[in-house]
This record gives sequence, C-alpha cells and structure tokens, in this order.
Amino acid sequence: MTRSILYATAAAVLFPLSAHAQSADDPDAALPEVVVTATRLPAIVADTPGARVIDRAAIEQRGAVFAADILHDVPGVSVVRSGAFGGVAQVRMRGATPGKTLVLIDGVPVNDPAEVNGAFDFSSVELSDIERIEVLSGPQSSLWGSDAIGGVIAFTTRELDGFGADLEAGSYETLRGRLAAGVSAERYGFGAWVSHFDTDGISAADAADGNTEADGFTSTTIGARGRYAFRPDVAVDGSVRWTDSDVDLDGYAAPAFVLADTRDAQSSEQWSGFGRLRLEALGLAHQFSVSASDISRETVSAFPSAFEADRQVFRWQADGSAAGVDFVIGAEREDTAGSLSTGLTEELGATSVFGTARIDPTERLSLTGALRFDDTDDFGSKTTGRVSGAFAAGAGFILSAAYGTGFKAPSISQAVCDFCFSSQPFPVLRPETAEGYEGAIGWGSADGRIGGRLTLYRLNVEDQITYVFDPVTFDSVYVNVAETATDGVEFEGRGRLGGGFDLTVAYAWTDARDETTGARLLRVPEQAGSATLGWTGQRLSGALTVRAEGDQDDAGGVREAFITANLNGSYALTDKVTLTARIENLADERYQQVFGYGEPGRSGYVGVRLRY
Repeated sequence: MTRSILYATAAAVLFPLSAHAQSADDPDAALPEVVVTATRLPAIVADTPGARVIDRAAIEQRGAVFAADILHDVPGVSVVRSGAFGGVAQVRMRGATPGKTLVLIDGVPVNDPAEVNGAFDFSSVELSDIERIEVLSGPQSSLWGSDAIGGVIAFTTRELDGFGADLEAGSYETLRGRLAAGVSAERYGFGAWVSHFDTDGISAADAADGNTEADGFTSTTIGARGRYAFRPDVAVDGSVRWTDSDVDLDGYAAPAFVLADTRDAQSSEQWSGFGRLRLEALGLAHQFSVSASDISRETVSAFPSAFEADRQVFRWQADGSAAGVDFVIGAEREDTAGSLSTGLTEELGATSVFGTARIDPTERLSLTGALRFDDTDDFGSKTTGRVSGAFAAGAGFILSAAYGTGFKAPSISQAVCDFCFSSQPFPVLRPETAEGYEGAIGWGSADGRIGGRLTLYRLNVEDQITYVFDPVTFDSVYVNVAETATDGVEFEGRGRLGGGFDLTVAYAWTDARDETTGARLLRVPEQAGSATLGWTGQRLSGALTVRAEGDQDDAGGVREAFITANLNGSYALTDKVTLTARIENLADERYQQVFGYGEPGRSGYVGVRLRY
C-alpha cells in the first residue's frame, strides 16, 4: 500500500468530512488531503489520534452561529453553557475540567488567566469569521505547555477576497449581521470584518421553574488579518480580533439562594492578536512571532466582581527536514498577569523549549514524537512528551495509537488563594499532571464514499487542584487532593449516500470519575451523540442535525437526558446571492443543557448572504 492511500484514508475519517461540499454523485471527485496544523508539524488526520477538523463548509452546512453550536458534535467534547444566549460556555474534553482545554485563535492562547481555573468562555465566539476549527483531544502539553491536559481547540480566521455581507433575523427579536471585505493575491492579502449579534433572549433560569424575565445578549466582533511577502523567503503576517459583549444573567438571590430571575448582568471585552516574521536561513524555515491577548469582565449582581488579565507570548520556531525526518524546534516565553475582584494581583510566567519530529520508516508506517521542557517562574519545571504512530494495514484500514503526558500550572486565582481563609498558612500548590493513551482503528472505502474511526482512550489526572471547605474550622483553601480518571470510546463516521445526500455520525461513551471518592465527575454525560443528514443540489441544500445526551450529574441534581434537532437550509438565487433559513429545536423539546438553566423552544431564523 502506498503513502497516497494513507492520505486518502485520512480524508475518509475526517470529522466532519469537508468533501460534502463536492457533488455527492461524482464518484471521481478528488478527496482532500486533510491536514491538521495545531500539531505544529502539519500532519494528516489519520496520523494524529484524537484530531478532528471542522471546515468552513461544515459550519455553513450546519448553520452554526457560535462555536458552542458545533463543538457539541465532536465526540468526547462536553459543552457546558449556563444560559442559552451569552451564558458562560466552557468545554470539558475527555472529562477534564474546563481549565484543562487550551484555546487558540490564530495561534494565540486566549484562555482567561483571571478565571478561577483559567478556562475560556466560548459564549461570544461567533463563527462568521472562522475558516476552520481544529480539535486535538488528549494531553498536548508537549506541543503547547500548560492548560492542554484535556486537549487543544484552535480557531483559524478567514482570509478574504472580495466583499461579503450577511443578515439574519428571527425569534426572540434576534438580529445578526456581518460585513467583510478583503483582497488576496500571491504576494499579499488583507481583509477586515465586523459582525454583530443582538437578541432579547429567554430567561437564563429555566422557565419551567416560573422564570419569565428575558435575558438579552449583545456581542460585536471586529477583526483584521494580513500578509505580505517581500520575497519568496521573507514574509510577514498577522491578525487582530476584538470582541465586546453584554449579557443579562440570572443568579441566586437571598433569601432562597436558588437560581431564579435576577437583574444580574455581565460585560466583557477581549482582544487578541499576533505578528509574525517568516524567513528561510541555514536550511530552516524560521518563524519569529509575538502574540498577545487581554480580557476584562465585570459582573453586576448582589456579589459584584471585576477581573482583568493579559498574556504575551514570544516565540521562535524553526521547521526543517534531514535524513528523512521532518522536525520542528523552538523556544518561547510566556508572561501572564491578572487583577482579581478582591484586589489581589499576580504575575506568572514560563520559559520553554520544544521539539517534534516525524519519520516514515516505510510507506505504511508513520511515527511522530514530541518533547517539551517548561520552566515556570513559580511552580518549578516540567518535561512532557508524546509519541504516536499510524500504520496502513491494508484494505482501507489504518491503525493508530498515542501516549502523552501533560501538566497545568495553578491559575492566578489558585496561586494567590483568592477567597481563601485559614488559620494555618495556605498550602503550597503543585502543578496538576496527567497522562493519556489511546488507540484507534479507521477505515475508508476505496471510492471514498464511506469512512469512520473508532477510538478507545484513558486519561488520568493527578494532583488536581480543588477548593475545599472545612465545616469545623471554616478553613477554605485550594489544595492538591483530587485524582481523576476517564475511560472512553469515541466513534465518528461519514458516508455519501447518493442522490446528493450525505450522513455524518458521532458518538461518545465517557466514564469520568473522581478516583478519590469514586463519584462521577459533574457535567460530563456518560453518553452523547449526533447525526447530520445533509443534502446538496444545484441551488438548494440543507442539513438535519439530531443531537442527544444522556443523564448528567450536576451541582444540585441530575440534568435529565434529552434529544433535540435543528434544520438548516439555503437556496442560491445567483452565484452571489443566497437565501438562508434555519429552525432550532425542531420538535419544541423542553430540555436543559445544564441543570437549572433553560433552553429555547422551537425558533426560526431567515437571512440573506451576499458574496462579491
């Protein structure tokens, strides 16, 4: 079997497969070489266990508006959203707590350093300017350092060529718009966009509990990106992205202290960007980059709070090839600072070196290894690594496996012991550590019409940092006590059914538990899955997505299982004008995604998309 077959099968097991943009009736349509780039050393998906790519075509087929709308469909990713519109949305990958997923936008780390766990809020990540989403499940600290125990989610913004406009309106007085313009040529490219989303929303607290006050959400995003090549071996590029949002919340008002309608509200502002110089010298392709992100958020409630944090990363990376080995080496410095509502401030930092390499001993076998050393300013040093391999076994089968380690340094809140009280000195915290291993079998038919992948994995986390309260002494502190483990099965598959139809399915069984107590981890459903039936014609296209989750343990109770469905369609009036329509919660199911928080009933939206 040749290496080209390995690439073809890689395309077949992509989730979701971008080939749906091609004619489903054309058996000779070339399969794309599906590549994931968040691995630093670009790799095909089949060579990278736990890797998925969601491209622009899949985003438009699903009618996804925000990142949380489509990340639901990635097996092993649990989206936790406290409020339907603008409520805090965080992810748990393979059972790991939200702060253990690293989020990148154009390669810039954007996790919130001032959040208790250092987690990222996906609620305002509008997808109109996103070209692709890459998801790497499992420990990735050998590539990206701290925060990547559960995995990495990397967003890449779009390069524009021409003018575009989108307008959509619908239920709950919702209005969404976008304007974008740009130019793209071989030596240069530049584009800018602005998008706005506004809705009256629904009550964040479930209406079934008597809550009727609508909680609105407004978000505006402005961005720009550009590149210029001075000559073939010297080029610069960069991007900047700014988001401002305001959301009405519900809280736990006295004297009942149960989730109900309140006048709580939160405003946040975040920007991120990078600048990079690329040049070739000494037989290597060098990248020198500076990236930065900044976030401020303020909550108005009975317990008001304000937080502000920023991060800067200075990185050198060099790509090369020698003696049949492709490799990347590099070094970086990260500085983080945060100001908490209690008046406490802290600065954290780390200096790191890393390397990753890939070798193909035979046409059937590909091996990849990565190693990284992180020297933190306050919590010692850590060395992490990852090895993986993929073997083309014949008859369309690919066997792959990986083992990796990870770590997460304490967040700023944990480092300063925010909201702590103790008659004794606060405990000295250690970084959390993890190891994960997985094996997968993928298969793709020779004609590329059917493909799938089955993955089995285990993720262990030790020294997990937990906030504990002693009811006797009233001591309240952060300590390293918890050990967690997750065993899981992930399946994804896709088939072209003929007649313009295609089907994508995903399923995850996740057994996430606290090894110290034996209890299931909160907000991680044991079973979850989705199926999307798409259809593409000459002018009309559409997709029906059905998503289901089993019972989920949560603080205060058990969130019951649910099934919901969304329908999305578009009609091309001309090659420049397209009408769009979507219906969410098609069966008007009453359900909760997080215990106590309601979700919208059946709702509809219509719009127009212009491309010139």
